[in-house]
Amino acid sequence: MERLQKVIAASGYTSRRKAEELISKGKVMVNNEIVTELGYKVNSKDEIIIEGLKLEKEEFEYYLFNKPRGVITTTKDEKGRKTVMDFFESNKRLYPVGRLDYDTTGALLITNDGEFANLMSHPSQMVNKIYLAKLEGIINGEAINKIKDGIKIDGSMIYPSRVKLKRKDKKTNTSFVEIIVHDGKNHEIKKIFEAVGYRVEKLTREAYGPFCLETLKSGESRKISAYDIKKIKNELKRND
Repeated sequence: MERLQKVIAASGYTSRRKAEELISKGKVMVNNEIVTELGYKVNSKDEIIIEGLKLEKEEFEYYLFNKPRGVITTTKDEKGRKTVMDFFESNKRLYPVGRLDYDTTGALLITNDGEFANLMSHPSQMVNKIYLAKLEGIINGEAINKIKDGIKIDGSMIYPSRVKLKRKDKKTNTSFVEIIVHDGKNHEIKKIFEAVGYRVEKLTREAYGPFCLETLKSGESRKISAYDIKKIKNELKRND
């Protein structure tokens, strides 16, 4: 027996939060009866109907995608701009896990598994995200230490797991810094460096949790095996 909203989210129909909204509004039926209780539990034999549509179990797909610059991290864009979903051909309702800014490149997870998406993106799971930031200017040790000690962004303290100068180029007056965070705030990395006086010229997410870009080229994706997904799910669930 599992909570109704969890089953809906795990099916890939929508997020858990949206599923809770649908239940509260009386738009979900279980065995032909409207359910509005968020703690309501169902089993695999129960028939679930959402807004008149029967919930069918979907086969899950998982991808690691190297998002190019200038691509929107969403399923649709009202302005007609290119989205990450334009790179995928599937009959599944795929969507991105979390987001990357329009001008940020790198590792992005794409799936139709709501449970996996929630586990990877929920702040309580503390999933590491590794970024490489190209900065305008040569960052000094004082600034790096200040970031390591914690930076206040939009009223919240951010404590990166790692901040390391990878290389510097005095000719172009730029430096490259690896930073590992586990939050998911908008423009987080850019704001962190701005707080110590440096502008991010270019930003790439090199890894999302255990999933690393490695040789994956911009605009390319690779399937993630069911074995790897099961392994990371079990690890994250132990942290709950």
